[in-house]
Amino acid sequence: MIDRPAHRSVGYGQASAADIDEGLRAYMLGVYNYMAIALGITGFVAFGVSQSPELLMAIFGTPLKWVVMLAPLGMVFFLSARIHALQASTAQMLFWVFAVLMGLSLSTVFIAYTDESVARVFFITAASFAGLSLIGYTTKKDLSAMGAFLIVGLFGLIIASIVNIFMASSGLEFVISVAGVLIFAGLTAYDTQKIKLMYLESDSSEIAQKKSIMGALTLYLDFINLFLMLLRLLGNRE
Repeated sequence: MIDRPAHRSVGYGQASAADIDEGLRAYMLGVYNYMAIALGITGFVAFGVSQSPELLMAIFGTPLKWVVMLAPLGMVFFLSARIHALQASTAQMLFWVFAVLMGLSLSTVFIAYTDESVARVFFITAASFAGLSLIGYTTKKDLSAMGAFLIVGLFGLIIASIVNIFMASSGLEFVISVAGVLIFAGLTAYDTQKIKLMYLESDSSEIAQKKSIMGALTLYLDFINLFLMLLRLLGNRE
């Protein structure tokens, strides 16, 4: 998971409840807009590359495939570690570059699965994500304990996935996919609540903008992983 930078708390007496509520809505709208644009970029690039045998061969038929596969992960770590030192405009540009790289790496989805099933699972994911994120935004319950449990589960999921690379067990793959859906569903609600709280701890518009970019990145990753897990379970392979 993405490490969050440390935040300073601010007194609620500095702003009225109405100001906070209006600012929070605008902030969350910005988070979702960043995320939606990034998903659009990723989908456009992924579909475009999948339609070009020449591009597919140039990327996945050469060592360039390792750059395409590993670069997005490297950018997530870089943004998480350096977001505090970056200007908001630089962080935003790097987020768009990340979305393009993810599109390149996910282009094989359109080769492995039928276009119809990819579209169907995408809309199922979008509807599920919207509901889960709404729960995280509106709930009064503190989801911190659940989030800690889910993060531990995520590490277990990663280990199981690595093990299954060598075992190639269809049964284990099914278990991983089901567990992945549950974990990323929970993380969507948890991360939404954390992003909401991050706004209340912002002390400048520049910091709030950078937090909105990191929030969008976090929710983007939740969405993509939920989509891929559901696609394993519900997608029709070519």
